[in-house]
Amino acid sequence: MSKFAVILPAAGQSSRCRVKRMKKPFAELKKRAVWVRAAELFVNREDVAQTIIVISPEDKEWFKEKFRPNLAFMDIQIVDGGTERADSIQNALAHVKPDIEFVAVHDAARPLMVEEWVDDVFKMAIKTGAAMPAVAVTSTVKRVNDQNEIVETVPREKLWLAQTPQVFRRELLLEAYAKRNGLVATDDAQLVESIGHKVTIVEGSPMNIKITTNDDFKMATALLDALPKKDPLRALHPFKDDPDDIWR
Repeated sequence: MSKFAVILPAAGQSSRCRVKRMKKPFAELKKRAVWVRAAELFVNREDVAQTIIVISPEDKEWFKEKFRPNLAFMDIQIVDGGTERADSIQNALAHVKPDIEFVAVHDAARPLMVEEWVDDVFKMAIKTGAAMPAVAVTSTVKRVNDQNEIVETVPREKLWLAQTPQVFRRELLLEAYAKRNGLVATDDAQLVESIGHKVTIVEGSPMNIKITTNDDFKMATALLDALPKKDPLRALHPFKDDPDDIWR
């Protein structure tokens, strides 16, 4: 079985979304913190050998005290964040255990994942070395100028919206970060692309949203109960009609 490490960046300032004056990864989403919901799916996997959360140094002591029970139960390592997101990921990469084969980077503010979607991305990463979930653009896309006047309608064919977890062979991601040379990338796949390695898309779900604004938080609250759930009774039933139909 391949060994994975998961990095959860949570060192941002959450300038566009605070819930009860808390940064978005730390806010409660139906009685559990957003970051806990993002992390728990990974820490319970047999193939995940290490989980790291990246926290701003100014939040570190508060975070350790606030979430002490979660941290103890989930065995999550805390790493100091950097000035930019890429700096935070690079800090975390320095703490990845040497026997780890693949590294997954998943937004701590993206709490609506399910096991099936993670399985798909992990399997593709093992096959190709670099994989990520994404959803096809279905709306008409407009490019505007500084005055918000439309200057172009962008063809949406072959356009996809990136999601996480983005998963890479460890040596590949280390190389991409070592060679970033000041590139301000908006995700890890962009850095891997920049060194000439292809990243394969796995079709994701529109429900796998990242909480960026207060409206996103409201949407995540509504979507939480709509996520596909594994039915353990049906999964164990010897006479179920479809052996693959354990998700509803």
